[in-house]
Amino acid sequence: MIGLFKKSRTNPEDVSTDTAASAAPSEAGDTPDNRSPKGFFSRLTQGLSKTSRAMTEGIATLVQGKRKIDDELLEELESRLLMADVGVEATQRILDALMRNAAAQDLKDADALLQALRQAMVEVLAPIQQPLEITPTGGPFVILVVGINGAGKTTTIGKLAKHLQLLGHSVMLAAGDTFRAAAVEQLKTWGERNQIPVIAQGQGADSASVIYDALQAATARKVDVLIADTAGRLHTQSNLMEEMKKVSRVITRLDETAPHQTLLVVDAGTGQNALNQAREFNRALDLTGLVVTKLDGTAKGGILFAIAEQLGIPVRFIGVGEGIDDLRPFDAEEFVSALLELDPPA
Repeated sequence: MIGLFKKSRTNPEDVSTDTAASAAPSEAGDTPDNRSPKGFFSRLTQGLSKTSRAMTEGIATLVQGKRKIDDELLEELESRLLMADVGVEATQRILDALMRNAAAQDLKDADALLQALRQAMVEVLAPIQQPLEITPTGGPFVILVVGINGAGKTTTIGKLAKHLQLLGHSVMLAAGDTFRAAAVEQLKTWGERNQIPVIAQGQGADSASVIYDALQAATARKVDVLIADTAGRLHTQSNLMEEMKKVSRVITRLDETAPHQTLLVVDAGTGQNALNQAREFNRALDLTGLVVTKLDGTAKGGILFAIAEQLGIPVRFIGVGEGIDDLRPFDAEEFVSALLELDPPA
C-alpha cells in the first residue's frame, strides 16, 4: 500500500454596453424544482456518476461477508481513489482516517463501510468549503475571473452573474477577454438573457483598459458586483501571467482593495493538470478561490481532494451541467454523499 496599459481615454459611459429590454427564456434546468436542494442533489449525483463508478464500483462486493477492513479492501480502495485523481497524499489521509473511524466498530456490510468512507472524505474537503461572500467595500465588489481556454470561464461568469442576481445583487460584466473572437459576444448573450450590462470594446483592445473602464462605469452606476472576464492563458506562459498581474495593478488605481476576489476556473476533466494550473495561477495572482467545472463529464472528480490536501484554496463553486442553475456553491458533505450515491445530508 502506498505508505502529487496602455490606459484607454474612453469615457466608460460611452463604452459599448449591452442590456436587453427583456430577458430571454430560461435555460433548461432553470426551474423552481431544480433550484431546490433536492433537485440539485439529484443532478449532482447524476453528474458525478462517472467519478462515482470509478471510485466505488465493486467495493460492495469486496466488502460482502467481511467483518473488518483488511489489506485487500484497502489496496482496492486505494487503487480506485488514485484512478479518480484523488492524489497520493489525500488518498493516504482518507485511508488513515477510514481505519481510525472504523477501529471501534465492525463493518459488516457495504453501507457501513461507505458511511465511514464518507466521514473520512468529508474531513479532507471540509476546510475548502468556503462560500463566496459579497461584502461591503464602499464601491463595486470586483471579481476577477481567470483560467485557461476551454475551462468554461466565460460560461461560468454568466452563471455566476445570474446566481448573484438571484441573491439580490446588481451586477455588471466586463468583457476583458479581447483576444478570443467569440468571447465578447458570448458574454453579451449572457447579459441579454439576464438583463445585465456588459462593458466591452473591440477585439484586440487592451484587457486592463476594458476592466478599468468597467470599474469606472460600475462605480458611477452604483453597481454591487463587477465580474471581469480575462483572456485565457496557460499557466506555463509567464509573459501572459505577468499581463494578468498588470490587470490587477490597474484595478487598484480606482480601488486599492480590488480585486476583492480572484477566481480560477478549472476543468475537472483535466485531472492532475487542474492541480498544476491552480498551483501556478496561485503563485502569480494569489487566488482567493476556485470554480471547478465539467464534473459531469469526467471520472476525475476526485481532483477536488488533491486540491484540498495540497493547496487548501477554497472551492467557491462547482459545475455539473450546462444549465444556468448547474453552478452551485460547493458543499463538502453534499459532494461526497453524491459521489458515494448516499442519501443527502440532513
